[in-house]
Amino acid sequence: MDVEKFIEPSSTYHMLGGDDPYSYAQNSEYQKQLVVSAEELIYKLIDKHLDIEKPSFDPNNIFRIGDFGCSIGPNTFFAVENIIKSVENKYKSNIKNPRIPEYHVFFNDHVDNDFNALFRNIPITRKYFPAGVPGSFHGRLFPNATLHFVHCSTALHWLSRIPKEVTETNSTAFNKGRIHYTGAKKEVKEAYSTQYRKDIKSFLSARAQELVPGGLMALVILGFPVGVLTSESSIGIGFNILGSCLEDMVRMNFSEQFTYVID
Repeated sequence: MDVEKFIEPSSTYHMLGGDDPYSYAQNSEYQKQLVVSAEELIYKLIDKHLDIEKPSFDPNNIFRIGDFGCSIGPNTFFAVENIIKSVENKYKSNIKNPRIPEYHVFFNDHVDNDFNALFRNIPITRKYFPAGVPGSFHGRLFPNATLHFVHCSTALHWLSRIPKEVTETNSTAFNKGRIHYTGAKKEVKEAYSTQYRKDIKSFLSARAQELVPGGLMALVILGFPVGVLTSESSIGIGFNILGSCLEDMVRMNFSEQFTYVID
């Protein structure tokens, strides 16, 4: 067993927990719309590619689903319900054996994620047995051939760590005065791009081992059309505005308030 694959990164960032007006649960409408937009695509994926004739999909076995980067809800519950509904339709379409399996759902996020809020808000009418799996999805989290379906929505743009080059003052990729790479030098972009390639490779390698033969994976990832610069996108513009506001707060000696908000 490679122990390094199970080590949590030194710095982790999680969504704001709880149920108050500033929590992720109350401020994740954008992420919800992306989950909704993928609903039909996931249904078609399962209907076309889920081979329930394979031994690993025998309805007598438990069907295991993993949602990576689940945060605290409610979006993760909507995504899981959609997956289960699609899987049930697939099993019911089997004329020879229309039975459906039981479901075990694993909700994954960083160890500091508010799992108490997650399970406090879990639907009472759920058709599955839930479990929390704390840890970074950039490494292994399950034994070999455990999961039948992997889902990850609007989470893979988060890196496992900040590239050290952008924080070193003597580096050509030093990203002083910015909270993002929009408008930065080529070296800054390359540093983030290199780290992303490492992270996405680690994620896919881990999931390849954790999926059963014939298992499926659905990833909802942010992207931009060819030719559109990040700085011209709504997200890029938003980061630039936020960065400008944070700089103004520092100039106005709001450092204590700023630290409190970030925490």
